[in-house]
Parts: sequence; C-alpha cells; structure tokens
Amino acid sequence: MDYDGPFGCSVEAALSVIGGRWKAVILFKLLESNILRFGELQRAIPEVRQKMLTNQLRELESDGIINRKVYPVVPPKVEYSLTEYGKSLKKILMAMKDWGALHQEKIKLR
Repeated sequence: MDYDGPFGCSVEAALSVIGGRWKAVILFKLLESNILRFGELQRAIPEVRQKMLTNQLRELESDGIINRKVYPVVPPKVEYSLTEYGKSLKKILMAMKDWGALHQEKIKLR
C-alpha cells in the first residue's frame, strides 16, 4: 500500500471523491437516468438542500466524475450526466445499493 501519497490509502482516495452525504445518491440517480437537470435532481432527492446539492455537483464536476452542460437559453438550462470516468463507479454504486437493501432488511428484523 502507498501511504506516502496525499491519501493514507486507496479507500481514503475514493472517499475523497464520492464520500459525503449526497454524492453517492446523486451519482446513483445519474446512473439511473443518464441525464438530469438541476430541478430534476432536486425532486429526485427532496431531502437535500439546494446549496448542498450545488456544492456536491461542483465537487463531482471538479473531480471529473460528472459533466455539466449549460445551454444559452432563458431561463438557464443545465444538464448533468456521468463522464466516462464517472461511469466506472457503476460497480461500486450497485454494490452499495445491494448492501443497503440487505441492511434495510436487517434493521427491520430488530
């Protein structure tokens, strides 16, 4: 393992990109729908505040995980989609979905 880089380990490196309360949810929604506008993302994740959604989207764009396409129209139209690099997270996101479903079942049994 390389502990001399900017991150302590590869898990830490991955979490620096997809960690946080909403990033994995945003990515999963984009994986399901391919392209979503900002308002569609807000409706798909009603618990997230507008400012937090904006910040998370900016971070994901900065990390090369999502594309942000702005159309020069009034009112502004902005679409988000996964980059090819972002699509490489599909296995991770699907594993998280599957584990989350198992966890939901487990906590129901308590």
